[in-house]
Amino acid sequence: MQLSLPKLKRRSLTKLVVLVLLVALVCWGAIPGYLAGGKWRWASPPRIVVLKQLKQLKQDGLALTEWQTLDRQTPIIGDRQWVQQTIRANLSAEQRVDGSPTEATLFLFPQNGPMDQPAVEWTDLDGAQGWKTDSARTAEFVTSPLPALVSARFFRAWTEKQTYAVLQWYAWSGGGHAMPSHWFVVDRLAQWRDRRAAWVAVSVLLPIEPLGDIEKSWLKLESLAQTVQVNLMEGVLNDNAG
Repeated sequence: MQLSLPKLKRRSLTKLVVLVLLVALVCWGAIPGYLAGGKWRWASPPRIVVLKQLKQLKQDGLALTEWQTLDRQTPIIGDRQWVQQTIRANLSAEQRVDGSPTEATLFLFPQNGPMDQPAVEWTDLDGAQGWKTDSARTAEFVTSPLPALVSARFFRAWTEKQTYAVLQWYAWSGGGHAMPSHWFVVDRLAQWRDRRAAWVAVSVLLPIEPLGDIEKSWLKLESLAQTVQVNLMEGVLNDNAG
């Protein structure tokens, strides 16, 4: 089938726009590093100031304010080592909403090095757990006193034994998002200052009743997620001393 001249022009224009966007993305990642010292940034990326703390996180896990760690493991998920913690809220009987202690599971995967980028963490983790999922939506929360806006993936997951309300996001200093592309932009901006946006993949699992409504657990899950984000920003992601 032959195309008319106007259609050919429109198709050529579309290809040109796509090409310009691709070139812009390449330059966005390369120019900051090249201007900084004449070397391409992907060949010699800036150092990660908090890399030592990130490695320590794999050994020690994450200490959380007002939460007690009952168990800590380092499972291999997707050929990479994660941190898995079972935690319980330090609440008195009067503070408990339903009279029972609040327990949750925390999965963490800290960045391994300057070339390590977030990509398939959720696919690896979801596959390893062997759960089914539904009711997925985007959920935002804000932290204090350290201000940060996080946009997370909120969904229900279940196996034959247990149902969970799950919240997942990539945490970095000053914020977080479930989509790796958002970290990419933050990291490129950091490279203009010869820095990196260190990250930690976070997945919080709160047990609920079989195939229960996850919205009923949102306030508990939001509070725990805020605690996790703040403790990460105050600890392993704090590069002020770097």
